[in-house]
Amino acid sequence: MAENIQKGNSKIAKLLQQLLFLLGIVVLWQLLYFVGVDVLEFWKPYAMPSPAGVWKSLLRLIENGSLFAAIGNSLLRGMIGFAISVVIGTLLGFLMEHFKFLHQNMRPLVMGIQTLPSVCWVPFSILWFGLSEQAIIFVVVMGSAFSIAIATDNAIRNVPPIYQKAALTMGANQKQIYRKVILHACLPELISGLKQGWSFAWRALMSGEVMTTCIGLGQTLITGRNLADINQVMLVMIIIVLVGILIDQLFFRSLERSIYRKRGLL
Repeated sequence: MAENIQKGNSKIAKLLQQLLFLLGIVVLWQLLYFVGVDVLEFWKPYAMPSPAGVWKSLLRLIENGSLFAAIGNSLLRGMIGFAISVVIGTLLGFLMEHFKFLHQNMRPLVMGIQTLPSVCWVPFSILWFGLSEQAIIFVVVMGSAFSIAIATDNAIRNVPPIYQKAALTMGANQKQIYRKVILHACLPELISGLKQGWSFAWRALMSGEVMTTCIGLGQTLITGRNLADINQVMLVMIIIVLVGILIDQLFFRSLERSIYRKRGLL
């Protein structure tokens, strides 16, 4: 009981520390704006965002309902694209690991394609799918599937060979080795690869949305740019970061902790 209370107090203290740190950044940001814009006039007001201006943009977008619609649409597209990327990426990763020919010849190609910025796929997506939801999802898939494939291949190859040898001595067949040995052993590294794949998917989503007319965070950001509203641009950037952190903490971090807890590592 006492140990649980101590852990709870420790989490609260850590949360307060993080909140105070963020508050300090906001105060420093507002002070920098005041000195640079109002006192020394280094920057023009329209070229330098401020916490107060970002707050006003937040209230305005909430009032007209566009902010929540943009977040909801972006999350839906991101999740659909990421789900497709997981299926394609994990399948491709397993194939590259299982077949030596594919590992030697396809892996360098996959690595090369992964280095392409996501925006490179936007012209293809527009030509093939038009200014539609499918075009954005295509960019998301192309931006993250190859990263997941590489992570899957690495996760399987990093499983110690002694695990497979031990399973073989106990009479396990190839299917059982994959399902009961390799999959469980590579799961922590595979989850880390999926988390990295999500970050690629989220970034690719923004690249796709800024080039189309579909409602989303990317389009809201471009609208702020077209209106020369630097505070709206900064607000959308902050929301993109916060959503990424929230997904990581609520899903991937919880999944990692659950795996580590089952293995007695927490």
